[in-house]
Amino acid sequence: MSDDDIEDLQVTYPGAGTFKFGDSAKLSAKLIKRVRAGQKHATSGALRDFADDPDAMPKVGRCDIAANWDGTPALVIRTKSVEQVRFCDVTEELAHAEGETLEGWQRGHKAYFERNGGFDAEMMLLFEKFEVVEDLASRPAMQTEDKT
Repeated sequence: MSDDDIEDLQVTYPGAGTFKFGDSAKLSAKLIKRVRAGQKHATSGALRDFADDPDAMPKVGRCDIAANWDGTPALVIRTKSVEQVRFCDVTEELAHAEGETLEGWQRGHKAYFERNGGFDAEMMLLFEKFEVVEDLASRPAMQTEDKT
C-alpha cells in the first residue's frame, strides 16, 4: 500500500484513527474475519489503556480504520455506541455483540487482560458497538497476502 492510499483514507474518513484488534497476528486475523462475517460488531478494552491518549477513545459517529497486524488497513468502522462497564458486569448480550458466548468472552478477555497490563474482575472496560462502513479488501491496492 502506498502513501497515496493512506492519504486517500484520511480524506475519505477525516479524523479517523487507526487501531488493531487483539494482541497478536493470529488473534487479529481471527477477529477481523469475525467482523467480515458479520459475527462481531463490538469490541472492548480496558479503560486504563486510554488514560494517556483520550483522543484514541472511540467516539459515537466517528469512523476509524481497523488495521491488519502488519499495519495495512482492513476495515473502516463507525462507532454506534460507547459505554463503560465493569468486567464482571458484561452480559451475554454484550459478549454476543463481540461474536462470543459469555463464558468464552470471559475466558478470552481475562487471558488478554492478564497479558496486557493486568486483570481484575472489577476493572472498568470501554465497550464499543460499531458498524462496518467499508471492507477495504474490496480496494485492490489495499489487498494483502493474508487470506485468513
